[in-house]
Amino acid sequence: MASMHPSPVQRLQNFLRGRRLDGFLVTQPENRRYLSRYSAPDHGIQESAGALLIPRQGTPYLLTDSRFALQAEEESSGFLVHIYRKGLLPSLKELLPGLGIRRLGFESHYTLHETYLRLERMARQSGISLFPLAGQVERLRCVKREEEISALRESVRLNERVFQLVYNTIEPGMSEREVALALELTMRELGAEGPSFPPIVAFGTNSARPHAVPGERILRTGDIVLIDMGLILNGYCSDMTRTVVVGTPDNTFLRRLRTVRKAQQAAISAIRHGAVCRDVDRAARRVIRDAGYGKYFGHALGHGVGLAVHEDPRLSAASRKKLRSGMVVTVEPGIYLPDWGGIRLENMLVVREKEAELLNSDTTGLDL
Repeated sequence: MASMHPSPVQRLQNFLRGRRLDGFLVTQPENRRYLSRYSAPDHGIQESAGALLIPRQGTPYLLTDSRFALQAEEESSGFLVHIYRKGLLPSLKELLPGLGIRRLGFESHYTLHETYLRLERMARQSGISLFPLAGQVERLRCVKREEEISALRESVRLNERVFQLVYNTIEPGMSEREVALALELTMRELGAEGPSFPPIVAFGTNSARPHAVPGERILRTGDIVLIDMGLILNGYCSDMTRTVVVGTPDNTFLRRLRTVRKAQQAAISAIRHGAVCRDVDRAARRVIRDAGYGKYFGHALGHGVGLAVHEDPRLSAASRKKLRSGMVVTVEPGIYLPDWGGIRLENMLVVREKEAELLNSDTTGLDL
């Protein structure tokens, strides 16, 4: 039986009709994959693996070059694959008039100025008007379908398995770089497409740097170990942070870890359909502030995760947006003291009607 719910492409076409646009050019890689399942990556914004042309009605097009012809045909069911020989813009100049597209939307937030000038020149020559549409597909991606949540859950599970396998091998004498390389290698060995971002591995006082780059620092007994890692599985990302101590943690570490854990739990308790993002951020920040560490928690509480590891919504003090059921977010409070080190704990959750659904099951260091 056919689904009663419109597909993302159909929802986008409904939007185009409402805005009296004839078509929409989609170039952002995650948006392209979301709409078509076509997974070829771009090698930078200037070397595209293709674009989608979504008319206001009828079958959409996937435009790419011969390098990706077989992949495009295999992955993009429901799309007409058009292989261009001379580049994207000459193909658009050929296709648009025949499709009756005179008012064309484009992803202005993912278009280089040079590319826009060439697109604008082609459009002017063809009698086509351009309309910038920033973030339109991202708004569709923000609330996940249940099959997407299942994919994210599997990505989280594999990420936790990788963490446990590597965590059990960590010992004094290893370098941050060694652990980071072991994480990436294990991800790929267990079937991930790769990391969703370069792993953060920080020992000792380096853990006070929220985005520390793994280096040659050697692990010693008693050091803090902060690991922030994620992977991509079937296109969907995971993101998790754990902070532990090699050896027996002292009371200072335990007290600060419990403060961060309490802040995380306060935020999780505040997450539900209709909650305001900044209120969730405040719930965690209040706990850390009351413990005397307010100035040592400088970053936002969390972010959305999906086909990209950082996407909307943003759990920040500045965001007035409301959470909706089906959104997937991280909750990652932290305390960072330059002369001591840092603690961050991060889990992924699904926003549900009355409370959040935790996707993580790993509890390493969380029950101290």
